[in-house]
Amino acid sequence: MRLTSIVKAGLALLLGVTAGASTGVATASAATATGVASAAMAEPAFQLPFPCGQTWTGNSNASSAHQSWEIDFNRGSTPDADLGDTVVAAAAGTVVISAHQGSTNGFGNLIKIDHGGGWYTYYAHLLTRSVSVGATVSQGQKIGEVGNTSKPGNNIAPHLHYEVRAGTASYPANIQKAKFNGVTFGYPTQTVTSKNCGGSSNPYTPEQVCGAGYSVIDSAALGSAGTVYLLYNSSNGYNCVTTLKRTSLGTDTATSAYLEVQGKSRITDSGNFGYYAGPVRASAAGTCVKWGGSAGGVSYNSPLEHCG
Repeated sequence: MRLTSIVKAGLALLLGVTAGASTGVATASAATATGVASAAMAEPAFQLPFPCGQTWTGNSNASSAHQSWEIDFNRGSTPDADLGDTVVAAAAGTVVISAHQGSTNGFGNLIKIDHGGGWYTYYAHLLTRSVSVGATVSQGQKIGEVGNTSKPGNNIAPHLHYEVRAGTASYPANIQKAKFNGVTFGYPTQTVTSKNCGGSSNPYTPEQVCGAGYSVIDSAALGSAGTVYLLYNSSNGYNCVTTLKRTSLGTDTATSAYLEVQGKSRITDSGNFGYYAGPVRASAAGTCVKWGGSAGGVSYNSPLEHCG
């Protein structure tokens, strides 16, 4: 009786392995679920890895290198339209990899963030990396820019390769389905608008402050006190800057926002505000700008950038 049971168990195991070998991603998904249950805590509240208000299209089938729930993100209509666009942290955490992977895995410039509880996010092919190993980042903080770096000889179009991994299983079984703002990504492809607004309960959005026609093109976290946003209106060539508070909401505290078009005087809105500073607008078509702001005693000052 015991021998029969052992044989049956072995046969079931053999059949399970055989079936698994023929189901590909489904096997990875099942193994992932087991790995998460045994090794990872509750999933962080991930947001889209792009500034608040931006709309991006993700595709899990865009690359032959994908083996599971990886996503490639683009938003432009031409191959190089996204090159240099801001990438932000999907959730708060600690940077554990910030390096060019060379020929190791084809990731090129890679940022890996440890979110605790066995959860990690990967941001690959970056043009630039803005954070170093050991840095603590907040949700919505800029960590790099969209690029097309990879292994030598691998010519790819600019995009962000994004992954969520958790659990004790090995790759690719440890890759999880991505969630943004609590909603599972609509695999294999979906267009998503970022709610990565720094975890703010501020009732205002950057687009509401700056007005119709403006879209976020960059942002910078001001610690936990707020986020400063740079927006652009393609119909009139104007930039707009606003600083949205995240703490002391409804209480007037020192907050500022500024915009400086190359060759022109800086325009600043500074004072004690309950929810935001700005909007500060100026025509910047064909020129570079400096922008920034402050909240809670923390300031951000950009270099001369976003030219043309």
